[in-house]
Formats: sequence, C-alpha cells, structure tokens
Amino acid sequence: MPNIGSVLKEEIIRLSRKESRSQIDPTKKAAIRQRREVAELKRQVAQLARQVALLSRKALGAPAAVPADVQGRPARFSARGLRAQRERSGLSAEDFGRLLGVSAQSVYNWEHEKARPRAEQLAKVAVLRGIGKREARARLNHLGVAKKTAKP
Repeated sequence: MPNIGSVLKEEIIRLSRKESRSQIDPTKKAAIRQRREVAELKRQVAQLARQVALLSRKALGAPAAVPADVQGRPARFSARGLRAQRERSGLSAEDFGRLLGVSAQSVYNWEHEKARPRAEQLAKVAVLRGIGKREARARLNHLGVAKKTAKP
C-alpha cells in the first residue's frame, strides 16, 4: 500500500505542473506570435530599402543597369577595341561619330582614353559591332553623308 506522503507529494507535483503550464502556454504563444511579426517587419524593411535604393539611383540619374550588346551580354568598352572596330569598318572618326550620333572629337577622346562613352552611346557601339563595311556605308548614305575613307 502506498504511503500517504508519497501520494500527496505526487499530487502536489502534478497540480503544480498543470498550473505552471496554464501560466506559461499563453506566454509561449505570445512570444511565437511576436517573432513572426518581427520577421515580417524585417522583410518589409528590406523590401523598402531596395525600393529606396532603386528610386535614389533613378533620381540621381545613374544607370540602373549595364547596357547589353547584341547577344545579351553586358557591353564592355575598350579604347583599342573601339579603334580596331572603326578601322575594320573603314570609317573615319567623323563618319563613325555620325553613325553613333556624336562628334569626331568624342570618338577621338574615347580612342585615346580621355573619356568613356555614356551608357546609351555604349549600346550604340555594341550594335555597330555586328555590321560590316557595306552596312556601315549604307547607313552613312542613308544619313546623307558623302563617302570618305579612313586615314591609314
């Protein structure tokens, strides 16, 4: 037969656990709910930070992305490559500039690394990479430019 003291002790332990659970469970649920809310707020803050960065880049006039060439790769610029491209096309700096909508001095500055083309001009250079001499001449004739040859 069990001892009355041990039965009483076990009952007190059972009741105390039950009471403590009834006090702790609402606190646990509240903590879980608050963690979820904090995580959601962090996601919102990160999204808003991305939007602010995007809008500030647009407001400052910085290019949002690097222009792409004809194949969809990011366009790169090399002064030596630009000069080689112009010479392969058989165009003077003036004619090459007319195709791009810039001055001959700009083309000269780009080729001698005194300046770099802007994003929209870099995109036009990338488009011109895919044309040959005949196509370049045809475009110049379409623009109404007299034929000139590049200086060797």
